[in-house]
Amino acid sequence: MRKVIMLGIATFLGAADLSQVIEIPDATAILLKDALPAPKLYAMPEGCITDDLAAIARGKYIFHNLNGKETKEPAPEGLLKVLPNGKEKQYGNCVACHNIEGAKGYGNIGPDLSNYKSLFVDSGARKGEFVYQKIADPRMDNAETHMTVNLANGLFNEREVCDLASYVMSKK
Repeated sequence: MRKVIMLGIATFLGAADLSQVIEIPDATAILLKDALPAPKLYAMPEGCITDDLAAIARGKYIFHNLNGKETKEPAPEGLLKVLPNGKEKQYGNCVACHNIEGAKGYGNIGPDLSNYKSLFVDSGARKGEFVYQKIADPRMDNAETHMTVNLANGLFNEREVCDLASYVMSKK
């Protein structure tokens, strides 16, 4: 008897036209809205990379935190936890993929940035423009990267990219 009832329900549901009660979003429009712009080469602003301790502190905060309201420490002066429109500021959370001096719970998907200054900056192997571009839009030299496209998608503004680059290139 139970099998007969289940078969009857299945037959009824199969015959019913539910197209009017099921929302079918336009997937093409959603995908186009979410698509990243083409990779872009950015010019690093003059004075971007700095030894200014306030800029380095902001870069460190961005590197080690993700969501504004969920961060464990107050944001340094010049950074907001909540945007003027009331939305949480999304920070980089670079530490989820990269190790760097003092990192806790770091990932190993991206390159280890520990001792970056002594390994790459002091030797002249890497310039500020390289670090700025890698943070702004890393797709320029690696189309298959999984790193976030920070400047092109508006996650960060120019100053925040400069702060991050200053932190990565600084002595820790």
